[in-house]
Amino acid sequence: MAEQTTSSIVIDAAAADIMAVIADFPAYPEWAKGVTTSDVVAEFPDGRAEQVFFKLDVSPIKDEYTLEYIWNGDHMVTWTLVHGKMLRALDGAYLLRELPDGSTEVTYRLALDVNIPLIGMLKRKGEKILIDTALKGLKKRVESLG
Repeated sequence: MAEQTTSSIVIDAAAADIMAVIADFPAYPEWAKGVTTSDVVAEFPDGRAEQVFFKLDVSPIKDEYTLEYIWNGDHMVTWTLVHGKMLRALDGAYLLRELPDGSTEVTYRLALDVNIPLIGMLKRKGEKILIDTALKGLKKRVESLG
């Protein structure tokens, strides 16, 4: 994976409940800012998504792309870009660590590359915006369901 941006947040829920929200791709447009479409195009035998097609509009990134996922129980999911228009790479992961008080620390790692020249600082800013938006949206969604 290329140079990454990482951020974490604590969510007042069990890892399994958080991973259930992460895995519920059809619901992303309801809570994930900028995601206008998220369609599962291939599934693993256990029903979890293997590939998902997204339409995203979060400045500075507007794109249509497909991600491929690898799941590790309720503790980690990673993804890589299969195809994108503007994106050349989008590699990421959610890592979930349950805490003694019943809450869960969620860490989001992301590395992206685009087909247009961007200086590193602007690319990191785009990653940070995507990560912060995703973590805050995930926390709000999970805790509202609890």
